[in-house]
Amino acid sequence: MDKLRTVDWNHIRAFLVTAEAGSLSAAARQLCLTQPTLSRQVAALEAELGLLLFERIGRKLALTQAGRQLLEHGRRMGDAASALTLTATGQAEAIDGTIRITASDILSSYVLPPILHQLRQIAPQLTIDLVAANDIRDLMRREADIAIRHIRPEQPDLIARQLPDGQAHFYAATSYLDQHGRPQTPEDLATHDFISFGDSKRMIEHARELGLTLRPDQFRIESRNGLVGWDLLRAGFGIAPMHDKVAEQTQGIERIMHWVPTTRFPFWLITHRELHTSRKIRLVFDHLATALTQRI
Repeated sequence: MDKLRTVDWNHIRAFLVTAEAGSLSAAARQLCLTQPTLSRQVAALEAELGLLLFERIGRKLALTQAGRQLLEHGRRMGDAASALTLTATGQAEAIDGTIRITASDILSSYVLPPILHQLRQIAPQLTIDLVAANDIRDLMRREADIAIRHIRPEQPDLIARQLPDGQAHFYAATSYLDQHGRPQTPEDLATHDFISFGDSKRMIEHARELGLTLRPDQFRIESRNGLVGWDLLRAGFGIAPMHDKVAEQTQGIERIMHWVPTTRFPFWLITHRELHTSRKIRLVFDHLATALTQRI
């Protein structure tokens, strides 16, 4: 990717936004450009690199393998450019007020705290309101400025950046496993208890996709609150899947059922179009994008 050193940054930015938006029309709205202008910039980048970056599937654009590889390099360039601009102009020190971030209770408790510590150092005058919620907060109604979610929004006025996928496996407390045994085969699961995060039918369906057969009567306890569900697991009530980065920080538990395939789930960082005019939102959005990419 040494060719990136010689290409026009505007062309790279056009590629990045198009890749995130999934279509030329949506990307053009975000950059306040006409669609033909944006299309020419993307085509110019492909010509400069000698690579095909997108292929059209129906009305949407999909990244080619070369495009996916370039996307990671381009994101790092974009993050570095934003950080350079903030540092050079002294914007970070001048940023104050309140910004509201919404994420799941698990993510808010286990992943975000060190990231927010870094943010406090970058913008010490900024007040952060962290809304720990598992439902989808409405950014269009300003219930939050930035959201971290597992689904991509459909509203055209929202900007979404896809982060690396998270990975999850099954876990149980050592105290539970010492009492009930450690399952070595799928057949061993018939005598074990499972913890539901509020929807046992959905968990049974997910287990079936992984090649597991679970019964409703194996789910004797549940909680829609992710933190409570995780505490129930730690207390020895049964088995449940969890994001590996959360499990790594929890003592007294063990990963089990190693024959089960890894579960991958997406992360999306979402905000509204004010990203292009608000220094505060731009700073926090870019910081979260960089830090979450490193941690999840």
